[in-house]
Amino acid sequence: MPIRMNVSVRPDRPGTSRPGEGLLPTGRQAGRLDGMTTGTDWRAWHEPYADEDSPLSRRLRLVRGAITSWLDERPGEPLRVVSACAGQGHDLVGALAGRVDAARVRATLLEYDPGNVAAARAAAARAGLAHVTVRRADAGRLSSYAGSVPADLVLMAGVLGNIDDHDVRRTVAALPQLCAAGATVIWTRTRRAPDLTPALRGWLRDSGFAERAFHAPDGVLFSVGVHRFTGTPRPLTASGALFTFLR
Repeated sequence: MPIRMNVSVRPDRPGTSRPGEGLLPTGRQAGRLDGMTTGTDWRAWHEPYADEDSPLSRRLRLVRGAITSWLDERPGEPLRVVSACAGQGHDLVGALAGRVDAARVRATLLEYDPGNVAAARAAAARAGLAHVTVRRADAGRLSSYAGSVPADLVLMAGVLGNIDDHDVRRTVAALPQLCAAGATVIWTRTRRAPDLTPALRGWLRDSGFAERAFHAPDGVLFSVGVHRFTGTPRPLTASGALFTFLR
């Protein structure tokens, strides 16, 4: 049964939520479709991870927990992961670090910001994750996923809250191109009014995904969803766009 933790959305409070993912500036860098980066200081954006009580850290723990649960549900299997707009890789690298079975996971982290790419590569190396590849690529383009999909786990953390509603729907509709049969998708999205998460969850259902969990903690605007792909995988389109970051 899906886990639902629906709560009322509170007005913004300093230090708890701002535009984008309901966290700090605008979420993780996706790269823009015109190949240009934004002016955001992404190293500074990651600083709240050092505060265990920050909304960013709270969201990270939920995402890591979902990754860990997914790994535990599929023991012994070789698994493939792709992470869109992976930032510094805190979620996946953190979940894999220290696991005795980490070598069975082949992962590709797609990230556009060069500073974040370097940080993610360093984190994977420190954790001894030789099978985690960090590629500088625009995750908003389907061609960036060539060679990395179909994946058993697709991470869309920090993506769906930073693109417009049309791109959210288009990205959800394209997920069957990224997913292997029975894959899991973990995603995040702000619940800032007007809250798109009810529609988003419906679009996922219509695209062949069954909801496993939806976390909407009190006092913050972020949410974390976990969906299992029950549909039929589709071949990856050689070209085309998924999304463009709004900022």
